[in-house]
Amino acid sequence: MAKESETELAAGDAAPAFELEGTDGETYTLESFADNEALLLVFTCNHCPYAKAKFDLLNDLADEYDDVAVVGINPNDAEEYPDDSFERMQDLVDDGTIQYDAYLRDESQDVAEAYGAACTPDPFLFRRDSDGTAADDDGADEFTLAYQGRLDDALNPDEEPTRFHIREAIESVLSGAEVALEWEPSRGCSIKWAES
Repeated sequence: MAKESETELAAGDAAPAFELEGTDGETYTLESFADNEALLLVFTCNHCPYAKAKFDLLNDLADEYDDVAVVGINPNDAEEYPDDSFERMQDLVDDGTIQYDAYLRDESQDVAEAYGAACTPDPFLFRRDSDGTAADDDGADEFTLAYQGRLDDALNPDEEPTRFHIREAIESVLSGAEVALEWEPSRGCSIKWAES
């Protein structure tokens, strides 16, 4: 069932907290990635052709950038879409199809809603705020939104990209610069929201 998320994140907003299970059986929070300069959260899934078309790009990013955590979050309703089950997520990691730093299951869909995710894939790039301006209550660094938009300029699964927006955004974040990209909406399958 289609559903509009109510929360819209803007540049500089802190990443909403989460606690989600990964395919490795570990529980992940924002603090799990605190050693990284940047965090790329991509709301994605197993079956959507748009999401599948970006598996290799996300794998490459996870491999290339030691200071960036590349994390997939699958919020889709697996009751209606069995291909998006946690077990299938584990299969894709086990067989090497998905090689992100973590692949997490958003069973409740609360995290996708908090981030305002709309489709798969829907990427959110955060920079670690280490100057204390966005420190949380216990003084820890927070991740603040640097870019939200397209991974590249290939808008359909069978197209070859010629420009990688996400690489430009990551390079800006790692160099300490603002991301000078227009935030164009990502394109993909709508998130498969569970009936409430």
